[in-house]
Amino acid sequence: MTALESEFQFKELTSIQARCIPAALQGRDLLAEAKTGAGKTLAFLIPIVEIISRSGFRASNGTAAIIVGPTRELCLQIEGVLLRLLKFFNGSITFLCCIGGQSRGPEGYKLANGVMIVVASPGRLLDHLKLTTDWHTKNLLLLAVDEADRVLDNGFEEDMREIVSLLPKSRQTLLFSATQTTRVEQLARISFNKPPLFISMKSKKDKATVDTLEQGYVLCPSEKRLLVLYHFVKRNAKKKVIVFFSSRNSVSFHCELFNYIDAPCVAFHGKQKQHQRSATYMQFCNAPSGVLFTTDVAARGLDIPAVDWIVQFDPPDDPVKYIHRVGRTARAGRAGSALMFLLPQENLFLKYLYDDARVTVNEYSFDLTKLNENVQEQLEKLVSSNYYLRTSARQAYEGYLLSYTSSQLKNVFNVHQLDLAAVARGFALSEPPPISIDLSQSAANMSKKARRESKEGQRNKNMQRRQATKQFTDRKHSNISGEW
Repeated sequence: MTALESEFQFKELTSIQARCIPAALQGRDLLAEAKTGAGKTLAFLIPIVEIISRSGFRASNGTAAIIVGPTRELCLQIEGVLLRLLKFFNGSITFLCCIGGQSRGPEGYKLANGVMIVVASPGRLLDHLKLTTDWHTKNLLLLAVDEADRVLDNGFEEDMREIVSLLPKSRQTLLFSATQTTRVEQLARISFNKPPLFISMKSKKDKATVDTLEQGYVLCPSEKRLLVLYHFVKRNAKKKVIVFFSSRNSVSFHCELFNYIDAPCVAFHGKQKQHQRSATYMQFCNAPSGVLFTTDVAARGLDIPAVDWIVQFDPPDDPVKYIHRVGRTARAGRAGSALMFLLPQENLFLKYLYDDARVTVNEYSFDLTKLNENVQEQLEKLVSSNYYLRTSARQAYEGYLLSYTSSQLKNVFNVHQLDLAAVARGFALSEPPPISIDLSQSAANMSKKARRESKEGQRNKNMQRRQATKQFTDRKHSNISGEW
């Protein structure tokens, strides 16, 4: 508890920690499920460190614990928490983070010489297990998998099967996940050598987000979206804000444009080189304020300190993504706020949020007439006159439409209900540019069920809007000019 109190400012354990740590210290295999932001990382790091410390394990014995994370960024984050935790062990417990984008040779040398805790991404871990022949894992005490559901979602199912087969069967195994899926259960079956203790902090009646999170949405027409986002970013320049977009092209364009017009922000997406992503991540983590434009690559696992606002400029296409996005704020008992942009015809998404996750959100009113149309005209002139911004805007526009056509909720996100001229203005384009995707073909590819739901949604749109408004927004509306 000394480390928790002095280094992490914890006065008491979170629920998941209070249930997992004693069981793990007793040697139990664990399959644990908890909401994002519940404190899962320390729930497995504390027992790992304590078990190694008690066992008298030495680096000359090889590796005592392996921790698997789904992404490089999450592995680096786990490494950061572990570093803080090990301050109290005076260097007696050694560790190494092994991820792609770095040379495997130096990692292999350190592993061969003895590292007690290894944090690794699945691909790099499997490489070392196969190729680093001098790495001793025969004395392994523990295997922990963080965000197990995401490890599988990222396509590492076969890698994990092979990893498990290459490790000693006598180990203790800890699997942590935000959700329990069939694939997680399959991974559990091959990972555990004895029946695990299942720990869940969820119930079907629980809402999927924490109580310290204030959630809202704004109904904003396509042509006003850029101005409203600009207004929000300028008003919150001294806060820490993460803005989610549906495509990396949209992230790039908005980041380029906002920096050009003196609204500083940084971009973070999956197509960046690893060193650039890592540098951006660390820069934003350490900054007291700032704005990060990102895709869903940042929606899960990353623990960025003291985030004030999550803005979903492009709404997610399912409630699970919504939950993971807003989970970047209001973590570990702290307060946070979330805002989602919706087109007027998209507000049926609120029903899915409630039905699937028991999440309700307030509507934030905003007087669109107060927006300065001169700013929109100036932005369109700027983009029109700048070749690079114009090209970037067109790519972002096409990426937005492509994302829209691929949505699973066709009755909510129907590309044929979009006013393309208005959408173009939302990217500071005075008129819709030519695109390479066939929107009519996307309609032909819709399933019969989706087409039927889409027609019913269009026919009953007014009734659904009244019902959604009554059910989800029958509260006092906040004035954005006051809240933002």
